[in-house]
Amino acid sequence: LLVGGWGSVCDAAFDQQDAEVVCRELDCGAPVQVLGEDAFGKGDGQIGSKEIQCRGNETQIRRCPSSTSHINCTHDNDVGLICSGYTDLRLVDGPDVCSGRVERQYFSKWGTVCDACWDMRAASVLCRQLNCGIAVSVVGSDWFGEGSGEIWADVFDCDGNETKLSECSVSSWSRAECSHGRDVGVVCSESEAHLRNCSSPQTLNCSSTQ
Repeated sequence: LLVGGWGSVCDAAFDQQDAEVVCRELDCGAPVQVLGEDAFGKGDGQIGSKEIQCRGNETQIRRCPSSTSHINCTHDNDVGLICSGYTDLRLVDGPDVCSGRVERQYFSKWGTVCDACWDMRAASVLCRQLNCGIAVSVVGSDWFGEGSGEIWADVFDCDGNETKLSECSVSSWSRAECSHGRDVGVVCSESEAHLRNCSSPQTLNCSSTQ
């Protein structure tokens, strides 16, 4: 929104910090990708002529400072933005906050995560984001029970050293057949229950499937 009405933003005036503020202000989670005008077409209103200089922690884009110099842009330079839509994460129905069934909030709806879309790297990022250390195990619904409501099936392609899941790229929506019988759970290293259950080393006979 510009003075006098709606207008588009020039890609030269928009960076990752600005994107974080816009997604947060719209309650749309974190930015996934900043795109050019070819993604969503050209606007037909005004074009912002000053560079937005957000720090990234502002609650609204209008609270961000802007440069004093003007930039020359046309609608060929209109910027587009994709936000994740995910606004929160939690582990539920476990013995503590660091182990349980994975649930994600998409806009205002909470839902579970399909086990076909989750691996130890994504789990370790989740544990780190929740201040719960690293992932010890990724488990099925037989550990923490089945959830209810929505099932989120997008795949997070994490390296494993990111500090939060929003830093991982979303590779695609999974085509796996998902049900609440496939709800995934995670046990993090800081889980008190996990530490209490530790015992002296034992010799176990395990197959590769186990």
